[in-house]
Amino acid sequence: MAKIDPDEIKRPLTVGEVARRSGVAVSALHFYETKGLIHSVRSAGQQRRYGRDVLRRVAVIKVAQRIGISLASISEAFASLPEGRSPTAGDWARMSSLWRKELGERIMQLTRLRDQLDGCIGCGCLSIDACRLRNPLDELSEQGSGPQLL
Repeated sequence: MAKIDPDEIKRPLTVGEVARRSGVAVSALHFYETKGLIHSVRSAGQQRRYGRDVLRRVAVIKVAQRIGISLASISEAFASLPEGRSPTAGDWARMSSLWRKELGERIMQLTRLRDQLDGCIGCGCLSIDACRLRNPLDELSEQGSGPQLL
């Protein structure tokens, strides 16, 4: 087994190293940084350098995105984490409990949409007057048929 150099563990990672180790494109890392999800410092040559905690943060981002969590929700969850520290199992438990609620609400909404879709399959009309999928919450119908905001 190779001996681990303590100085190597402390060395910041380049964007290319983070991309290779996380399986995420460099452009995605730059995007996550513009959204405030991850942070870097600049080297003397103005190159991005990342702390090793960014690898865990990127892993959390990718898992959360895979289950359908928005970047806005991920950002809100990350706001409670201290900078420069990898998310812990406790952090994950807190974040996932929030996301579980969000996913439950989305599942209920999708179930309602699926059930409404079943009612439209028979006619296929997508009627502006009668179809809840084509024209949900039509508040302007009281003013008559046709476009009302011209």
